[in-house]
Amino acid sequence: MRNKPCLTEADILKAMAACRAEADKNDWKVAIAIVDDGGYLLHFNRMEGVAPVSAEVAVGKARTSAMTRRPSKFFEDRVKERPAFANFPAGILVQGAVPVMVGNECVGAIGVSGVASHEDEQIAKAGAAALA
Repeated sequence: MRNKPCLTEADILKAMAACRAEADKNDWKVAIAIVDDGGYLLHFNRMEGVAPVSAEVAVGKARTSAMTRRPSKFFEDRVKERPAFANFPAGILVQGAVPVMVGNECVGAIGVSGVASHEDEQIAKAGAAALA
């Protein structure tokens, strides 16, 4: 049997704080979702003034990243090359989420929605970097 790392509550709170700090620094209002390696929601924050749909999108982006172990932008680019990827069952295939990796193990992902997709990803990366 092998041992696999996982996100702790302290990790989740640290990542969320880093995401919020990045969003606040840029005066961006977003929804932030942190999921485990199976794409199940662990922590969520929808900042005041964020559209309700952003909540669903943030979770979907995070789920995509966790289940595929790739940034969600990878699949956004793949859809452009091969439109059939639009039917991919893993979630929302739009830039704005990154996996949280410990060594070669994916322990979860962070998805963000509410500003431009590359800005969403910038926030998600800040959260993941806080755990590196």
